[in-house]
Amino acid sequence: MAAPTIVVGMDGSPGSRIALEHALRDAARRGARVRAVMAFETPDYWPEFDMAVPPTSAEITRTLESGLRSTVAEVRAGLDGEAAQVPVDVLALPGSPASVLLAQAEDADDLVVGHRGRGGMASTLLGSVGLQCVLHAPCRVTVVRPPRTSPVAAGQAAGSGS
Repeated sequence: MAAPTIVVGMDGSPGSRIALEHALRDAARRGARVRAVMAFETPDYWPEFDMAVPPTSAEITRTLESGLRSTVAEVRAGLDGEAAQVPVDVLALPGSPASVLLAQAEDADDLVVGHRGRGGMASTLLGSVGLQCVLHAPCRVTVVRPPRTSPVAAGQAAGSGS
C-alpha cells in the first residue's frame, strides 16, 4: 500500500509557506509524503516582457521548480524531528492554480492551501483558489490561516518607535 499523499498549493506567498509547514507536520504524523505544487500561466504576449526569445514552458518549469525546492529547504530548516525529513515531490505545472491543484488532488488524500488574510471583514472570506478547492476537490481540503497576532503585540510593534 502506498503512503498517503498530501498535495500543498504553493505560490511563493507567506500563506503558502505556512501551508507547506502544516502539510509537512501532518505528513510526519501520518507517515505521508508531500507533493508541493505551483501553477503558472504563460503570458499571451511576450513582447510586453521585453524578451527577444520567450522562455519555453520547460524552462519556466525548471526555474519555478528550482525556486520551489529552495522554499521547501527553507521551510524544512525551521522544523525539527520527522517533519524535516518528510519526502517532498516538487511540481510546477502550466494552468490556472485551482485547475492544477484539483487535478493533482485526484490521487491525493488531502489538499492543503494557504489563506491570504486581507484584514477586517475581507479576511473572513475565502480566496477564489481556496474556494474552488473546497467546493470541487475529490479529497479533504485544509485551508491554513496565518497565525493570529495578539492585539497587545501588534500595538507594541506599532508603538515601539516612540
